[in-house]
Amino acid sequence: MDEHPVKKKSNISHRFLDEAGDTTFFADNKVIIGNCGVSLSFAIGMVKINGDLNKAREQVVALQKQVEQDEYLNVIPSVKKKVAKNGFFFHATDDAPEVRQLFYKFIKTLDCSLEMVVARKIPDLYTRKHNGRESEFYADILSHLIKNKLVKGNKLVLNIASRGNTTSNKTLNMALEKATSRAAQKHTAESMTTEICFNVQNHHTEPLLNIADYMCWSVQRVFERGETRYYDFIKEQIPVIVDIYDFDKYKNFGNYYGKKNYLTALNKISPHSP
Repeated sequence: MDEHPVKKKSNISHRFLDEAGDTTFFADNKVIIGNCGVSLSFAIGMVKINGDLNKAREQVVALQKQVEQDEYLNVIPSVKKKVAKNGFFFHATDDAPEVRQLFYKFIKTLDCSLEMVVARKIPDLYTRKHNGRESEFYADILSHLIKNKLVKGNKLVLNIASRGNTTSNKTLNMALEKATSRAAQKHTAESMTTEICFNVQNHHTEPLLNIADYMCWSVQRVFERGETRYYDFIKEQIPVIVDIYDFDKYKNFGNYYGKKNYLTALNKISPHSP
């Protein structure tokens, strides 16, 4: 009797990364943090989706088409603009409340989770630690997000939203070097066997980045505005948030948030003082 080959489980895992906020600190040698259009913090989030990724992609694309064809939604200016350009995709900052409600309800049905590192913008720290360079700032935040993934083994593909020069190969490799250095403080080189592969994408080429964008945005609203309604709706799917530069709460990991320590409106960042 012929034996049927056993399908081996893939040793490749995927994560989906996007950012919230911007990396701008200065303009004309003046601090502009918190000014109109400039965020108080910058964050990078990593989404893990359990189950069939192709099925999840198909569901996102189907919802995108639903918005395009919905006579109530497709007349919204932000929707019309995207449809006319390259086709609609979900982007929390741009989307109307009705569209956000549709996609957040979908996210809540998914078996997925978000890990996020939030960096308050501190000009002196940025100048001293990151040499006043956005690429170094980005790489440092990303390194904190991936440092604990290096001992998992196998291959980890980080599908990361394109962000101009800050997601260049040079910057991403810098992040990996920093992550490896940090991980080496706790683990031996022999145990750090994970192969990290960066796959820079956009929201058209990788629909699952739409999910990362929305989940990151929900956290950003808490830190920027003290608005918790979006975060509260999906907070059970957000087990780890690190407020990396909240030095006042370092004791007993008070700057870590999750299912035992949810974010609240009190996590709103105060505007920068000149």
